Amino acid sequence: MTKTIRACRQTLLAGIAGCVLATAALAADKAPPTSSGATPDAADIFGAREAISGASMSPDGSKVAYLAATHTTGTVVMVAASDGSSAPHVALTSDGVESTLRWCDWADNTRLVCEATGATSYLGNQLAGFQRLMAIDDDGKNAKLLSQRGEADLALRSRQFDGLVIDWKEGTTGKLLMERDHVPEMDIGTKLAKTADGLGVDLVDTRTLSASKVEEPDPDAINYLSDGKGSVRLLEREASNSGGQLSGIRQWFYRRPGSRQWESFSTRTLSGPGLRPLSVDYATDSVYCLDNRDGRDKLYRVALDGSMKADMIFEDPKVDVDDVVRLGRQARLVGATTASEKGSVVYFDPEYQKLAAALSRALPGLPQINFVSSSADESKLLLSAGSDKDPGRYFVFDKTTKHLNEIALVRPRLENVSLSGMTPVSFRASDGTTIPAYLTLPPNGAKKGLPAIVMPHGGPASHDDWGFDWLVQYFAHQGYAVLQPEFRGSTGYGDGWLLQNGFKSWRAAIGDIVDAGHWLVSQGIAAPDKLAIVGWSYGGYAALQSNVVDPDLFKAVIAIAPVTDLDALKEESTFYTNHAVVSDYIGSGANVVDGSPARHADRFKAPVMMFHGTTDQNVGVGESRLMNEKLRAVGKQSEVVIYQGLDHQLPSGEMRADMLRRADGFLRQTMHITG
Repeated sequence: MTKTIRACRQTLLAGIAGCVLATAALAADKAPPTSSGATPDAADIFGAREAISGASMSPDGSKVAYLAATHTTGTVVMVAASDGSSAPHVALTSDGVESTLRWCDWADNTRLVCEATGATSYLGNQLAGFQRLMAIDDDGKNAKLLSQRGEADLALRSRQFDGLVIDWKEGTTGKLLMERDHVPEMDIGTKLAKTADGLGVDLVDTRTLSASKVEEPDPDAINYLSDGKGSVRLLEREASNSGGQLSGIRQWFYRRPGSRQWESFSTRTLSGPGLRPLSVDYATDSVYCLDNRDGRDKLYRVALDGSMKADMIFEDPKVDVDDVVRLGRQARLVGATTASEKGSVVYFDPEYQKLAAALSRALPGLPQINFVSSSADESKLLLSAGSDKDPGRYFVFDKTTKHLNEIALVRPRLENVSLSGMTPVSFRASDGTTIPAYLTLPPNGAKKGLPAIVMPHGGPASHDDWGFDWLVQYFAHQGYAVLQPEFRGSTGYGDGWLLQNGFKSWRAAIGDIVDAGHWLVSQGIAAPDKLAIVGWSYGGYAALQSNVVDPDLFKAVIAIAPVTDLDALKEESTFYTNHAVVSDYIGSGANVVDGSPARHADRFKAPVMMFHGTTDQNVGVGESRLMNEKLRAVGKQSEVVIYQGLDHQLPSGEMRADMLRRADGFLRQTMHITG
């Protein structure tokens, strides 16, 4: 009897994730990068990963834990006194090869919970992601795996993602509520085989690993929400058909106070209208939700008492509500953000509205203030602040003493480097539509006749934000003007702007991106013979497809982890449970043929350089290899640089620096840039 492996895959298609059905065991794919040992230069400085990320404060406010990046792919978990009274010490290390640490938070004042993710290979060249949780004392002792262990030889499918914390139980007991994936086992003629199947919720002691069942496993469950006080109040399901394919229809259910009965809350498709629960508000017995029922995302608060009374809490007349601001051990919602030109935060909580205003006055050059974490009583806050010209820094604020203490820089190597301002601009598309964009000019003050880059964002269901961007800042530092268009197909501007999506509506999206290049030339910002296009993920696809649409405009093309053939992208999901959803999202027919740059290599005039990691689960490395083969077959100039063991984000400071160095050299040589 063969085992069925149910492996999950994340794709660049926002909101679409699936699991693969196969009949082979998973094996680890080890491919660490090599060290170059090169003398540090601008590429090293800008390509370095964030020195500090994922910071969190202990429940009593006395300590801060954070992730510190190594030069390559490694990560170190550091613990420091929040008042700076003692030097930081190492609690945990990871080389980032077999798995990568993503975040750590506090189960209580001395116990940390950390998440690691990675990818394994199956069927020779297919990749499947995995995620695990572990707990460790903040002195680095007593490490234990919180995710479940199973009998691999008996399991009927793989347990890839296991252990999502949905409730920290106020961080006082070391116990927490976890989503757990229960995997059934083969019947071996005894009554000992496990039969439970699906996602459930357990209360887990992070020290003893003792667990008690809170929610029975549900094979259709994909998410649970608690009230921050230990009660699960909402459940999300997505059903599959008899062949294991996901339906793409998400259903939410809720419970009234004190009830164990699930009641219908909302039903929606991935991009359609319908309430999308975000956070339960224990104090008002309600849930905050987004809904685009009028074509723009607005924030609602919906009662959980059975009345389904919905109050619209916040909307922006021009753009979507982008996200919400949470704080504290119960992830209490205190505000919301929008996709406006420089982003805006609206605080509903009067205390934090007043505090944010005071901090803005205290930190005038750092307008992007984010409340990152807090003590359990919220008397001490961990916050970050930054801007377009400041990569960010962390502070601890004591409400009692009113003392604000800077504790760390996000990118210390850029502290004395001149950076460029990011200016919101707009231009007219060929059909007369006004397209918003961000323009970044070199820090030396040059404004006209520059080598220039159009840089479309990834996604496609995404958008650029005002603020520090290491890729943009590197090219600006090297003397390029960089324009980031918010082309149609981007999120944040309502359903009318999103259209169908950036694949089905690629003609509008790519048309706007091409028009961005023409605008740079018409304004005299770009020298016509020194205009390039650079993109990552969907942006890489857009960079390539722009040269199918208008082969004479761009003189050089750089595509990082790009989609190159839309049918090939669909085929990458063939063995996954989201294949039908992905296929519908991308579309079919002539639009797919016309929208696949690898099928139109003969139209290219500009030289192409591509970069891709071998463990990329979002866009397979075969896409870049295919594009390179097609271009070379018709005599075009093309090169692809493959990074072994790196995923979609190329998370290695060494390899990112190599990419920047190669990219700049390619542009200078191709477009004859001197100086």
